[in-house]
Amino acid sequence: MFKMAALSMKRMVSKGCKSSVSSLLSPIFQSSKGVKHAPHSFGKDFSTVNKTGKRSVGILGVPINRGQTNPGVLYGPAAIREGDLIKRIKGQWHEIHDHGDLGFDYVPEDDCADQPLVKNSHSLGRALQKVSSSVQTIVSAGEVCIVVGGDHSLSTGSIHGHSLAEPDICLLWIDAHADINLPMTSPSGNMHGMVLSFCVKELREYMPQIPGLEWLKPTISAKNIAFIGLRDLDAGEKYIIDQLNMTAYSIHDVDKHGLPEVLARSMDAINPRGNRPIHLSFDVDSLDPSVTPSTGTRVAGGLTFREGMYIVEEVANTGMMSAMDLVEVNPTIGTQADKERTIDCAIRLVGGALGKKREGEYPQNYQLPTVEEFLKDKKPAILK
Repeated sequence: MFKMAALSMKRMVSKGCKSSVSSLLSPIFQSSKGVKHAPHSFGKDFSTVNKTGKRSVGILGVPINRGQTNPGVLYGPAAIREGDLIKRIKGQWHEIHDHGDLGFDYVPEDDCADQPLVKNSHSLGRALQKVSSSVQTIVSAGEVCIVVGGDHSLSTGSIHGHSLAEPDICLLWIDAHADINLPMTSPSGNMHGMVLSFCVKELREYMPQIPGLEWLKPTISAKNIAFIGLRDLDAGEKYIIDQLNMTAYSIHDVDKHGLPEVLARSMDAINPRGNRPIHLSFDVDSLDPSVTPSTGTRVAGGLTFREGMYIVEEVANTGMMSAMDLVEVNPTIGTQADKERTIDCAIRLVGGALGKKREGEYPQNYQLPTVEEFLKDKKPAILK
């Protein structure tokens, strides 16, 4: 019933029936503007390059694990680095700047007996403020910011910082989970399931004061967010998505319409003119557990590896991605083979988002060698 209602809303929006949509929404959640749809084109050149003609990329490790209960996700950034992240994503169009891993302090207030609405809120408040400041600095310097986690709670900080640097961002959320619970609707109290409720402007009046997170103000509207790959939502999340008429495609929608169509519709909804900075938040649990087994909240029936790569490659083709979160890699879960498979996939996703082509590529000034040039280069080897 909810899916049919949501589908009806989307059809009416696409036909311009703004008043009909508004009449279906709760007055509290009514939006003043309808969602605009326009043809979306991929294939633009990168929008920011440095004096050498290469695009600058900033890598930021965020080893944070207090947004959920699997401590091993803390080691995600180190494990991904050890998988030769920098070497493997470096391409002819990039200059890589490694900003290292952020360090976070222990906050004893989180050990109090009375459990707050958000677990570890003091520690997370300080950590996310640090993430926000770092991302803002990197993006403001003209670098594409790649944030390597760490659990998904870090995205509250990265989205906040990105919005401060580029206020007109849109957000593409690739995840099995919506992570838009309010503290009052969360079954667990874990921050990694409430990420977007702290970011969305329309939810501000429902947000209680959370110790340690008082500084955090929402910076993005619901209409500028699109979900792909959803397959495990809590009741509160589903209600919020439906009432705010958010662009959300479940794995069922992917099966029904195909990923290219789902991605095109998503981008048309949040970036209709193709000129807005894109924040890509990619949780590896969006993929099927057979693809990324070393993650903490696995849900069967996810996106395939090829579908994940298609998403990041098409986002790269827009030339508008200016920040990406790659989260929830937990190298302590599963076998050594599971760990290696997950890390390899994570690095390939980052590379694809930065424009690395699976079909191969060659330098801009590449020319085929002549026979003479080939023999000249190979002569010592031939003589041997």
